[in-house]
Amino acid sequence: MRKLLLHFFALIVISGVSSAQNQNDSSKFIEQAPGYFQNVILKGIETFDSPQVQTKRRTYFTMDMSQVVHPANPEECNPIWHNMPESQGYSGTCWCFSATSFFESEIKRLNNKEVALSEMYIVYWEYVERARRFVEERGNSYFDEGSETNGAIRMAKMYGMVPFSAYSGLLKGQTVINHSKMIEELKQFLNKVKETSAWDQEWAISVVQSILNKYMGKPPVEFTFEGTKYTPATFRDNYLQFKPGDYYVFLSFTSDTYYQRTELREADNWWKSDDYYNVPLDDFMKLIDEAIKKGFTISLCGDVSEAGLSRFDEIAVVPSFDIPAENIDASARQLRWENKSTTDDHCIHIVGMKELENGKWYLIKDSSSGAFDGPNKGYLFFHEDYIKLKMVNFMVHKDAARFVLDKCIK
Repeated sequence: MRKLLLHFFALIVISGVSSAQNQNDSSKFIEQAPGYFQNVILKGIETFDSPQVQTKRRTYFTMDMSQVVHPANPEECNPIWHNMPESQGYSGTCWCFSATSFFESEIKRLNNKEVALSEMYIVYWEYVERARRFVEERGNSYFDEGSETNGAIRMAKMYGMVPFSAYSGLLKGQTVINHSKMIEELKQFLNKVKETSAWDQEWAISVVQSILNKYMGKPPVEFTFEGTKYTPATFRDNYLQFKPGDYYVFLSFTSDTYYQRTELREADNWWKSDDYYNVPLDDFMKLIDEAIKKGFTISLCGDVSEAGLSRFDEIAVVPSFDIPAENIDASARQLRWENKSTTDDHCIHIVGMKELENGKWYLIKDSSSGAFDGPNKGYLFFHEDYIKLKMVNFMVHKDAARFVLDKCIK
């Protein structure tokens, strides 16, 4: 998933958004006020290291949210169990925070165990595998921050899982995740590998791991948790009893055949996975609704750089000045994907739902800095129209998707 550490800066994009509220939504320009990013993330970075970024206050275009009726707090949305929101800091790791939070809720649902998992353990091995592919493809593979939630599934299969207590990915004295220098150094090294045709994979991966170890620490080979010694694989299999193969990802595009597997064609799907099931938009939305009603949570990815998404108001809607609610359909959704006004730039976790007179609202647990700017720190409320038009794909347990999978898997 594309990095989303500065999401609240990206609200100047106006395209792609329906009003669940009324047909006369107004807009305004707002000067960006300092928020969690400036007051917590940057200060945390400055305390540990020299400043990494300089930010300027900007004026951005947004919908006037003052008349929008929406849930006021998470408790209204019948929240399903999840760990409290955590910030991804200054890193492009929303995909892993979303997926890991989702895994934690699944482990509670299936095995009644409450555990905090390490996001950075998965991230560490993701970068190792990205570098490996870069070398294998002789530099013709995308290497940068960001990935997809099924990338976390892939790493969990390959490398296992560990608790946060065994690996935080933070160095001694570090309180905020900051991958800016690490990513720069990794890219510089791999670009040099390409320039010099130094395609010795074993050597290249060893250097990549030395860079990762410098900025994140070395991940554990074994560790003790609740008095028992585990490896990442035995922790996944024996303690968590987590089965990566039980999870499926769905999307909805008119450009691909329905009820068939397809590839999500965008840069963050860097390993060209075709494990996405394409379903009609009605099934896409029904699957989300039915899953939440049955107590399943959902890892959701899509576009959050919209005039209808306000971090300080904590809501996402589709303004009527973009497209009337009654015109949101599969074609409107596809148009925005084709003209790139919809992008797959952030992953979040749906952990509840509430139905009001103006439609369904979904409780979103979010790791981006902007999600901590409002009163409900780490939470947002997405209207169903916003998800229908702007969110690209989601991951859910197979048991929540039987009615769709029966049509897909013969």
